[in-house]
Amino acid sequence: MKKMIQKFSVRKVILALADAFIITVAMFMTFFIFDMIHGGYSYRRMFSALFVSLICCIFSLFLMGAYSKLWRYFKRKDYLSCVYGTVLGFAVSGILMQVLKGNVNIMFLVVLTVISTFGICLFRFMFRDAFITLTETGRNEANIKRTMIIGGGQMCSMILTEIENAKNSPYTDDKVSSFFDPVCIIDDDRSKIGTKVNGVEVVGDTNEIKKFAEQKKVEQIIFAIPSCVEDERKRILDICSETNLPVKIVPFIGNLIFDESNNSFLKQIRDIRIEDLLGRDPVTFDNKDISSFISGKVCMVTGGGGSIGSELVRQIAKYSPKHIIIVDIYENNAYEIQQELIMEYGDDLHLTTLIASVRDYYRMNSIFEEFKPDIVFHAAAHKHVPLMEASPMEAIKNNVIGTFNTATLAQFHNVEKFVMISTDKAVNPTNAMGASKRCCEMLIQYLSQQNEGVTEFVTTRFGNVLGSNGSVIPLFRKQIEQGKPVTVTHPDIIRYFMTIPEAVSLVMEAAAIAQGGEIFVLDMGQPVRIVRLAENLIRMYGKVPYKDVEIKFTGLRPGEKIKEELLMDEEGLKTTSNKLIFIGKQIELEPEKFIRDLCTLRDAALTNDVEKAINALHDIVPTYITPEAFNKDILKESKKAS
Repeated sequence: MKKMIQKFSVRKVILALADAFIITVAMFMTFFIFDMIHGGYSYRRMFSALFVSLICCIFSLFLMGAYSKLWRYFKRKDYLSCVYGTVLGFAVSGILMQVLKGNVNIMFLVVLTVISTFGICLFRFMFRDAFITLTETGRNEANIKRTMIIGGGQMCSMILTEIENAKNSPYTDDKVSSFFDPVCIIDDDRSKIGTKVNGVEVVGDTNEIKKFAEQKKVEQIIFAIPSCVEDERKRILDICSETNLPVKIVPFIGNLIFDESNNSFLKQIRDIRIEDLLGRDPVTFDNKDISSFISGKVCMVTGGGGSIGSELVRQIAKYSPKHIIIVDIYENNAYEIQQELIMEYGDDLHLTTLIASVRDYYRMNSIFEEFKPDIVFHAAAHKHVPLMEASPMEAIKNNVIGTFNTATLAQFHNVEKFVMISTDKAVNPTNAMGASKRCCEMLIQYLSQQNEGVTEFVTTRFGNVLGSNGSVIPLFRKQIEQGKPVTVTHPDIIRYFMTIPEAVSLVMEAAAIAQGGEIFVLDMGQPVRIVRLAENLIRMYGKVPYKDVEIKFTGLRPGEKIKEELLMDEEGLKTTSNKLIFIGKQIELEPEKFIRDLCTLRDAALTNDVEKAINALHDIVPTYITPEAFNKDILKESKKAS
């Protein structure tokens, strides 16, 4: 009994008092009607009947759940609870009055029940409308978005339930609950079409997204199929992008976080990101292999302040290394990652940050002598294609000579493993930067094939990294935010993409499983058309491509390819323990010729003889061709295919 009384909150007491008032008024109305028709009705008998009826009805309404929900959100089933409660209450009160007083007028009881039931339901209906009108006054209607939900499964049901609960709860952040107004559901299971999930109708399949978005005047879309395979996810999200509506996405179940500060689905529904459009599953790695490889080791990261290098340092720090040495020529980046790690780990991480250039052989030698690294991750490089086309000497000095210095010193100082980070631009290069990186790959394979010393050399090759320094995404974002046209070099240009964590995880996995000489290549799924990337990014800002934000085609930049490749024609593929990581076959080099050509290249670069250096680069990298010749062939192939 005590628990039942505690459950009766102030809100419920107010609602019960309102019901009591309605029943009282109904009793007087019924008594007045029957007294006028038949006469002789006793007021004393009426008051005793009223007392019994009030107790029975309020109790039965409580039992039937008429007070369990906020009245402003009463639905049909909740009105039925009022009907059942009132009928049951008057039935019990009629039986009691028959036992206590005898001679109960059945017609009187029926009329009283009908008037009371009608009054109680009408009160809730009228109060609901009045309350909504009052509370909605002054609210920002622009925040309430007509929402289409894609996926009519369990996640959809959970979202709709939480939206309803969020509205029903007086403690919920109104900004979250009011943002969603579900108007329809899309699902590819044809048997679900026409049915309802939590009162919202399943109207069609994913091929009809655009049609129903227009029909239902949808203002935003929620993608609620977290288990959807990546190819299907990409297909559906591409269709969604054609609606020019903002798309939000429910994270993978494993990525949902529920704790004291974050226990809501709604707050974790996020805007769609470019990563969601990669068209493949995120690459996962065996952290046990990486942990045993890094733990207790002295790890050096050249270019440790860059986008890849800094993420490498972050990941290495998680695996309890003995010592991390950051080497970078740019002091601002090096300082930022240094301070970030100090703030996170404090004295628990042995960290040294050095400003040095990999071009400086003697400076690098002193670093190797002092710190004696076990593992070297070589991320230092110039990588910006158009800038390196204008200054090819710098690409050769920094990339080729810098790699030569670091790799040979690693061999001389008995470093356990040397991991060089390469790029897909090294495959059939059409620019000085790509050719210099291909030369670096050949250098690493040359050192591995010499079998001198204990160092195991490995190369990792991947495509464009989303959000890295110099990538298109930061540029596109800046252009959109500043209200300027988004610039794309060519409508047919395509690229492979991966996230920074994936790129870094590949590097570390390669380091852990490498045996020496391998080129590790990631299966990056289908390449992405850059113009589609720009269009989707514009839509993610809630704008319409070509209308709100212009896309300008500026022409291919110096040395730029229409299409990048991950594997050269002469390289075969060998599988690894990770189904998305492959090993490119080693290419046998002619040692004497390679070293002779390398010396020629070095001398030309150090004397800044551009013509001689470019010729030497062509000699040492026979697959280095002009971008015009490469792009001409690619465009011919694409025309034939279309």
